[in-house]
Amino acid sequence: MPRAVERKEHPLSMRLPETDIAIIDRAAALRGRSRTDFVRDAAVRAAEDVLMETAPIRMSPSGFRAFMATLSGPAAPVPEMVELSQRAAPWESKAPSSEVDAGSRKQDVSNRKIRPSKKR
Repeated sequence: MPRAVERKEHPLSMRLPETDIAIIDRAAALRGRSRTDFVRDAAVRAAEDVLMETAPIRMSPSGFRAFMATLSGPAAPVPEMVELSQRAAPWESKAPSSEVDAGSRKQDVSNRKIRPSKKR
């Protein structure tokens, strides 16, 4: 007698406007995924986010005291963050001389007097 096989997949049906389907299909194609895979992953990810937002965090009384002591204590610098904050921003770095020359030419042009245009 064959055993009954428990079904692992359950259908989910939705009615969506064409515009929503077009957006989903475009995004799925950009990710190289099927519409079904894309929608399933997006729905599961959204559901996990909601569950994580509402999940209580449980800890022992001694663990909670240690947690509060850490939060209440003085902040300790994170070496990687210190190094990052000391780096020059990309727009603050020195440009090659050819770019500086081009920039100074643009400045020269912008400093010229503008003559009022003649009305026709």
